[in-house]
Amino acid sequence: MENSPEKKELQPVSFIAHATRGVIRDQTTRRKAMLLLLALAVLLLILGGTLLAPWLNPREHLFGALVFWLACIWLTFTALLLALFDLLAVRLAAKRAKRALREQVKPDETRSSPSRTGISNK
Repeated sequence: MENSPEKKELQPVSFIAHATRGVIRDQTTRRKAMLLLLALAVLLLILGGTLLAPWLNPREHLFGALVFWLACIWLTFTALLLALFDLLAVRLAAKRAKRALREQVKPDETRSSPSRTGISNK
């Protein structure tokens, strides 16, 4: 075995997997990705309805029109999935914070509060 420092080639699948993990784990990056995807989809929608309309006529250019509109749908659907994931991540974080707060308050509550019936144990 050699210990010589060799330059590793970048594997596309590995890079995509690591980039996807980064987008999914970081809330700010995830939200920026959603904004970018939706902005691109809206831009394509506007361009498809105005400037590119003659080239996207399905009677003349069926394949081009299908690819264009499928790209718009794919961008929108990807943003939707990221938004759903973000919603679930925020709910999970809120649930964890609530549980941590409850655990933090619970020991203090048992030491200093009177009984729930209002009768003291003297």
